[in-house]
Amino acid sequence: MMSPSRLLLGVSAGVLLFLSLPMIAVIWLSFSPTELLSFPPSGLSLRWYADFFVSDRWVMATRNSLLVGGATMAVATLLGTAAALGLHLGQFRGRALLLALLTLPMVTPFIVTAASMFFAFSLVGLAGTLPGLVLGHTVVAVPFVLVSVLASLATFDATLLRAASSLGATPWMAFRRVLLPRIWPGVAAGAVFAFATSLDEFVITLFLAGPGQFTLPRQMYANVREYMTPTILAAASLLFAVSVLLLLLTEALRRR
Repeated sequence: MMSPSRLLLGVSAGVLLFLSLPMIAVIWLSFSPTELLSFPPSGLSLRWYADFFVSDRWVMATRNSLLVGGATMAVATLLGTAAALGLHLGQFRGRALLLALLTLPMVTPFIVTAASMFFAFSLVGLAGTLPGLVLGHTVVAVPFVLVSVLASLATFDATLLRAASSLGATPWMAFRRVLLPRIWPGVAAGAVFAFATSLDEFVITLFLAGPGQFTLPRQMYANVREYMTPTILAAASLLFAVSVLLLLLTEALRRR
């Protein structure tokens, strides 16, 4: 009779395989040598990956995604870490309510968030601009940083900050030399999540981005609507590879 642990391992492996099969098929098809897609492909070729790296549209979309993702990661990490510190160390009423409000973008449908941002940003001239797009991505990325840093702060002994203060350390010195070295894995994991969220975001980008601000998800959508080529499969495979690398990086940081 199979032991419960082996049964659980087998079921988990089966679920993982079921979830991975569509992406495995996409990766396999991305090496198709012809525009006419058939599964399995008639051969293997890097033609569409080469097209991805030489096409002006795809290169521009990749550059925009990296630029917006990097800016979003920086802003969201700063704001999320500051909010987590305030919620964890502050003594005031309504902390639970404030935490619920700060994490609300995680559960609010993105179409609602995107539509609200479009009308609000249009009033102040941020719709269709790069700063507006970064702010839009930051709104949905901050909760991931907040949750990650709060998880690290849960194991931090606040008496260390009081000890540092009694020894003459300024608040900034205590943060930099006492607090940050102990919670940096949570901060780094939150930053990775913020970058991944921005890299994958499509709905908010569709509402807020201008004509020259195509990101990878938006370019993939345009490729499907206008003239679908297997290049989109190469782009999807590369995004999947980046997502897996970010997931492994986050897991490595979590183990720290």
